[in-house]
Amino acid sequence: MKEHNRAGFFYVLLGIMLFVLSGCGSAEITLPTRLALASIPQSAATQTTLNLPPTNTPPPNATPLPTYGYQPVPTLDPSPTGTIPTRTPTPAPTKTPLPTRTPAPPGVANPGPNRPHIVAQPGSRLGLHVVMNNDPGIMDFVRRSRPSVMKAVGDLGFLTEVKEVSPSTITIGRVDDIWSQNYIGEPEEAARDYVNKHLRTYQANPGVDFWEGWNEPDPGLGRMAWYARFEQERVKLMAQHGLRSAIGGFPPGVPEMDEFEQFVPAIQTAIQYGGILTLHEGDLSTGDMRYGYGSKLPGYPFYPDRGTLAFRYRWFYREILEPRGLVIPLVVSELEFATWDVIRQDELLPQLAWYDSEAQKDEYMLGFNVFTAGANAHWAEYNINPILSDLANYVNSQDR
Repeated sequence: MKEHNRAGFFYVLLGIMLFVLSGCGSAEITLPTRLALASIPQSAATQTTLNLPPTNTPPPNATPLPTYGYQPVPTLDPSPTGTIPTRTPTPAPTKTPLPTRTPAPPGVANPGPNRPHIVAQPGSRLGLHVVMNNDPGIMDFVRRSRPSVMKAVGDLGFLTEVKEVSPSTITIGRVDDIWSQNYIGEPEEAARDYVNKHLRTYQANPGVDFWEGWNEPDPGLGRMAWYARFEQERVKLMAQHGLRSAIGGFPPGVPEMDEFEQFVPAIQTAIQYGGILTLHEGDLSTGDMRYGYGSKLPGYPFYPDRGTLAFRYRWFYREILEPRGLVIPLVVSELEFATWDVIRQDELLPQLAWYDSEAQKDEYMLGFNVFTAGANAHWAEYNINPILSDLANYVNSQDR
């Protein structure tokens, strides 16, 4: 190759290299950037949310409730953002509807034990237990003495006249039905059957303030919880018809303290619906109403103003009900005494006065019903019709 050609080639090659180097020097070197997070368009995001119904539309498997509307279907705690479940969820079970609260009967404005219409009257608490209104002296006793309480069994219609003559007198009625006391089956069902059986009688006798149920039940420890549930349901069912209940009805000498503990739920329900407690006291054999007075109950000390037959109720109130604030109004709906061949009339009247003086010390004690006026043939030996005038004189002698 010739010399000048070689030099020309060299200059051409040098120019090319300078051009390339100048281009590389002007290029800007950049680091790779992190890829941007993908975003979901609004329309797509909307499709990923759970398809929940509006809050004011009841879900398809909700159960209507009589008081509170619809019960919501239970769900898991919500996440901050909607998520699509990975598995098909198990349908939520339909809950049993909550029962509506049974309305309180007419005239009961404020639930609780202290209602003006069932506060004891001042003065004597003596009233009558009546089997039949078969003697004019019965209504004459009512007109003269305006008694605190009157009770009728079977023959109930005259209690309407009692309320007309003496509106402040508390009236108690009981249907004479001994065949229902069997403790069989569910107590709530038994209560429904009992109320339905006698409902026409209840509704036909508006002169009755409080309705007793069973007469002198003695369920014992094994069946007291059953009986308490029976009475709870009876109270609620009666209230649905505007009727008030007298619960308990225990005979003299029972229940024991541990048995009465199991009856407390019925006390609570009766207080809620404006009911009262009734029980029986006295002695049918000795002729001494003070028999057992001052005696103790098993597991408790002696108290001079409590007894096993007379004022047995004070054990229930002072040991169980008062500490719990469950001071339900009380009526001793049968105060029993021995037959006339055991006790004389002049012996009975002082004993009734003694019992009355003690009863007046208990504010919750509305009254007691002496057993019995208007006796039928079966109870003829206990008939107090001959002393009704004397009883009216005694009641009127007390401060009213």
